[in-house]
Amino acid sequence: MAPIPSSPAQPDDAPGAYVGLAAETAERRARERGWATVRALPPGTVITMEFQGGRINFEVDGGVVRRCWTG
Repeated sequence: MAPIPSSPAQPDDAPGAYVGLAAETAERRARERGWATVRALPPGTVITMEFQGGRINFEVDGGVVRRCWTG
């Protein structure tokens, strides 16, 4: 039987700290802090809601992070 895949580690990081940062700065900081997947989305983007460990999501408007959540 194949092993059950494990999801990437969830860094101990505060998503709210990214709000107000330039998108490029936020993405660089997230990668430095160990996020496996960094996703930047424009406001109103339709996305699936499955949780993925190690992923951080940014809602970016005008080049600035307006909202941030994990999974």
